Amino acid sequence: MKLITKDQHDKMLKQGQQNAECAGGIDFKPVVKLFTPDANATWLLTELDPENPDLAFGLCDLGYPELGWVSLSELASVRGAFGLPVERDFHFEGEYPISVYVKAARNAGTIVTDDRRLAEAKAALDAERQGGAA
Repeated sequence: MKLITKDQHDKMLKQGQQNAECAGGIDFKPVVKLFTPDANATWLLTELDPENPDLAFGLCDLGYPELGWVSLSELASVRGAFGLPVERDFHFEGEYPISVYVKAARNAGTIVTDDRRLAEAKAALDAERQGGAA
């Protein structure tokens, strides 16, 4: 199985180009969720590096959630405890910008995708931004 579809690749590459053109900092929604069914690792990816489209940026959780870059070719070779490869979550659709997933993950200690925790994280970020603007 391919880790990302052509449409996902194209969207992530476009978002990477937009981020490069504006010197970074665009808060994109994740395009794809990858996970290991037998190793408790998850990746929510937003964009590809336009200079090296093997590199994807997003929220990575290998035991602790953090933003960073990951090689898609390396992910394709990863196997979990029972030898299962990384899979794409066919049902995932990014509803919030990556900053909301980061906030929710830091609160929970792991990547979460449930509506309640994400809504709480969004509300907390909105409150922080309003407080910071005052």
